[in-house]
Amino acid sequence: MSRKLRVLIAKPGLDGHDRGAKVLARAFRDEGYEVIYTGCHQTPEMIAAVAIQEDVDLVGLSCLSGAHNYLFPQVTRLLKEEGADDIVVMGGGIIPEQDHAALHEAGIAAIFGPGTPLDAITGWINDNVKPRD
Repeated sequence: MSRKLRVLIAKPGLDGHDRGAKVLARAFRDEGYEVIYTGCHQTPEMIAAVAIQEDVDLVGLSCLSGAHNYLFPQVTRLLKEEGADDIVVMGGGIIPEQDHAALHEAGIAAIFGPGTPLDAITGWINDNVKPRD
């Protein structure tokens, strides 16, 4: 029997709107995942450090401020530098379609926008993320 998925939900940058992140954290908890929520105003360095320290399987980044093209790749870069690039990173928030390809290239495995059904997100996680054991 494998352990529960460990998921870190983080709000990088100066974005203070965290309702969506809290909704996801609760849905993930209800799905049976172990959830760590860092709160707002986290730096990429803080997020990567917590992800490694807490031995998470997935990092969910939420950004509504428009800084996703800088902040999300910084998290994946820092994880890679620390040898933790096996941690899956997904993103969500107000992310224009034209930014998706560059974010995927930077290591963001999936991007979910406002209104995405929660079961679509948890379904993707269940199909694509496994405990790192």
